[in-house]
Amino acid sequence: MTTLWNGYHSALATHIEQYLRAKRAMGCKFACEDRQLRLLDRFLAEHGVDRIDVIDGACLQAFLDSRHRSNPRSYNNLLGDVRRLFDWIVGQQMLPASPLAAQAKPQRARRIPFLFSPEVIRRLLALARALPDNSRAPQRGITYQMIFALLAGLGLRVSEVAGLRWGDVDLEREVLEISNTKFGKDRLVPFGPKLAARLRQYRLERERRDHVCTGAHHLFSWNGRTPISTNSIRNTFRDDLLPQLHLTVPPGCFGPHVHGLRHSFAVRTLLGWYRQGIIPSDRLHHLSTFLGHVNPKSTAVYLTITNELLDAANERFESFAPLLAAGGSS
Repeated sequence: MTTLWNGYHSALATHIEQYLRAKRAMGCKFACEDRQLRLLDRFLAEHGVDRIDVIDGACLQAFLDSRHRSNPRSYNNLLGDVRRLFDWIVGQQMLPASPLAAQAKPQRARRIPFLFSPEVIRRLLALARALPDNSRAPQRGITYQMIFALLAGLGLRVSEVAGLRWGDVDLEREVLEISNTKFGKDRLVPFGPKLAARLRQYRLERERRDHVCTGAHHLFSWNGRTPISTNSIRNTFRDDLLPQLHLTVPPGCFGPHVHGLRHSFAVRTLLGWYRQGIIPSDRLHHLSTFLGHVNPKSTAVYLTITNELLDAANERFESFAPLLAAGGSS
């Protein structure tokens, strides 16, 4: 049974709350960090640590060990969240130095994400359309087809799609308004005529079942009152659709998941630029804005190198090579 959260209570409670408020004032949501720091707060409270000055390296190492995170990346993420908290506390002159002495665990070479080809995406949408209704999820097929069309076609986050309301959809200008995203930002996301046609057809089919498709009403909802949860979207992809795709995962890739649709969108965009003769570095800030990133460095993480990208880059270089050679001989 899940314990109901009722606030921070340890010797660090006030400091954690101030730290989170400070970060959120700068536009960071810090939801994951909040969850991680709740674990630390509970550990300290359960072990009777009642003063900040008695928190030492051994205490914090005991906390890290208590989480049993065998995956180095997961362990290092938790360690990083604790380290940043204590660095902030030191910066506020509440402690003379950070007591954290733990070192990050070495990580193996990071596997690249599975990228969905246009053909696989078409199959995914067809399978989503064929999902049967159930008593709690009417019009399940058309709903999930539209959800995955937006995820794959615009590179949106799952949380952004789940939170859409009809008032966010402008079918005349063919643009979505994405509000209060991961970094507390709002942005406009344009879409093309094919996606516009899908949205119009989806709205028509929803209205035939007497759903209100205007204003603050949720774009994706089973009961008309609450949005479909992000977990429902992920679980439907993993349990109902992915097994039917029969995908072969290349060596060095981790298994297909919903967020891979966002990666795939970014890579397809980069490939399209190469094929159009556009210099990617000149447009990366556009893609960063489109995806809702704070800066292009975040976007670069999504740009997995594929054979198609390498071929396109080589073709581009070869077209310039004669000019470079001529210039070098003059």
